[in-house]
Amino acid sequence: MTIRTVVSMAVLTLREASRRRVLLALAVLTVALLLLSGWGFSRLAAESSYGTLTSGEARMAASQLLNLVMFGFSLIAALGTAFLAGPTLSGETESGIALAVLARPVRRSAVLLGKWLGLVVFGSGFVVLAGLAQCLIVWWTVGYWPPQPAVALALLAAQTTVLLTLGLLLSTVISPMASGVVAVGLFGATWVAGVVGGIGEALGNDGVARVGAVSRMLLPTDGLWRGAMHAFQDPVALARLGAAFDGSPFLSRAPLTAAYLVWAAAWVVMVWGLAALSFQRKDL
Repeated sequence: MTIRTVVSMAVLTLREASRRRVLLALAVLTVALLLLSGWGFSRLAAESSYGTLTSGEARMAASQLLNLVMFGFSLIAALGTAFLAGPTLSGETESGIALAVLARPVRRSAVLLGKWLGLVVFGSGFVVLAGLAQCLIVWWTVGYWPPQPAVALALLAAQTTVLLTLGLLLSTVISPMASGVVAVGLFGATWVAGVVGGIGEALGNDGVARVGAVSRMLLPTDGLWRGAMHAFQDPVALARLGAAFDGSPFLSRAPLTAAYLVWAAAWVVMVWGLAALSFQRKDL
């Protein structure tokens, strides 16, 4: 009965997400970014064919620009999932729909798990499809294919999962709009802290570098993003750039460790557990 409830809620959440205007906004932003990036990469390929850039320089530029564009998709996914997670739970509570559903012998944790799974499928599917389309555009225009696209897209999907789990927790205690704003704000703040930490590492300042390390532990979105960047990057181009680019916000020299991936998974489990506990005690 619980498994059937979880699956049913996941399917209903997917259907509800597909009807929301947020999906239309995501589609418009995604198509616009794909078209704009396709034009930009085509111009890069033209410069290479004219002899202004060598094939190696074009490949290096494509590797860096791909990270920049993928950050745009990461931001779009963050906005979409954060503003979907809030209305999906908190909105139903305020409208009274949740009370009608939970009046039956249905566990709140099963409802929450089903909604979470539906959002994970939605957000991860968006990131993977949009990211794959972008990789195909780069390959078609410049001839560059990332060394580990599957790993990179999986890490972007994990980043989306982390953020929507946070949004789900926030939606159990504050309004839908506020939960989305706070989640996106924390996403941006963690990224900025990661940039500051990277600059600190490049300058050899341990105190400043610790800012990025701590922020990546408190909210793993930036850490997962840096792992995805490393998987998108051309290793040859990475070696040519040298230590002068160590502080770049769109450059990551090392892959993620297994310990950090375990921590990110544990973080999702802990935050989901807090969301379940908060939802269980929430007055409907």
